[in-house]
Amino acid sequence: MPRPRTPILSVDRIADAAIELVDEGAGFGVNALARRLGVTASSLYNHISGRDEIIELMRARLAAQAIPDLPEVAGWDEVVSLIVRGQREMYAAHPYVVPLIVGKTITDPGVIAAYERLASALVDGGFPDDDVLTIISVIDSFSLGAGLDLAAPDDVWAPTESASTLSRLVKASGQGRERSEKAFATGLELLLEALRMRLARS
Repeated sequence: MPRPRTPILSVDRIADAAIELVDEGAGFGVNALARRLGVTASSLYNHISGRDEIIELMRARLAAQAIPDLPEVAGWDEVVSLIVRGQREMYAAHPYVVPLIVGKTITDPGVIAAYERLASALVDGGFPDDDVLTIISVIDSFSLGAGLDLAAPDDVWAPTESASTLSRLVKASGQGRERSEKAFATGLELLLEALRMRLARS
């Protein structure tokens, strides 16, 4: 059987190529993506409607790889922990994708399903309805910040001697992933404890 003259496209292949482009810091757009895939832009438009859909395909692809299955019997705190950990690794591995996906409304059914699971876990756990979306926004903010912190340089601060307190603390602390893991563990503990306290007051 003769091979096709142009590469066979699929939404997963399009998403993976787009993620590669963005991760490399290359210019991102339909034409650049078509060149990466070795096809014409018109061929891409047979599969996608445009740039916004490509961004949503990237979000879907990364989330499917990063967000673990959420057990139906898991409590709200376990669901929060699993989602936060998955999101953190996703953002850390693909920091250049972040401005694209956070600037677009979430529509992918798989990603919406994960948020539905989180919202239901919080409601079932006793959090008031009018608190839940705010809590989810806080969780997202923490996940995003923790992911970008993990992607940061090994040396986050380079204080001069005049910043004596910061200089002393930096010298005594770990670097790179060690420092980030400690910060993440502390932040997740504080987040969960604050949510438990809020739940107890509601």
